[in-house]
Amino acid sequence: MGSGREVAISLDGVRDKNVMQLKKLNTVLFPVRYNDKYYADALASGEFTKLAYYSDICVGSIACRLEKKEGGAIRVYIMTLGVLAPYRGLGIGTRLLNHVLDLCSKQNIPEIYLHVQTNNEDAINFYKKFGFEITETIKNYYTNIEPPDCFVLTKFITPSQGKK
Repeated sequence: MGSGREVAISLDGVRDKNVMQLKKLNTVLFPVRYNDKYYADALASGEFTKLAYYSDICVGSIACRLEKKEGGAIRVYIMTLGVLAPYRGLGIGTRLLNHVLDLCSKQNIPEIYLHVQTNNEDAINFYKKFGFEITETIKNYYTNIEPPDCFVLTKFITPSQGKK
């Protein structure tokens, strides 16, 4: 990607034996608690859910859910993407997101989307760099956090286009 030495970042799948890593990360990273369905969806998504390791320390994750739309088309919902604060800015989130975008392209999945709290400018700007656009605003999406509103960010992927 740029100059400088490559950082020792590796991705690993989430399985029953390491799903606790994902639970621990989510507890630290997000203001909401995720239920069993979240973890079942994450495990069921296979390659679309990954843990990121920096020098063998688990520092981030992406967890997705595969959804069937009417007509049978598949789309990907990013349930969570997060990196521990001290490890941000090292390309870990980019690596995680690019992994999922590449999978979408290779598997001809035309749409990927997520919800972002309306005041989370860092996340909104991060996703916009990858071609995501705000496609909807949902009032009172969140309970117990302020502001309660979210944006839906969506990226439409043309088959096998790879990265833009």
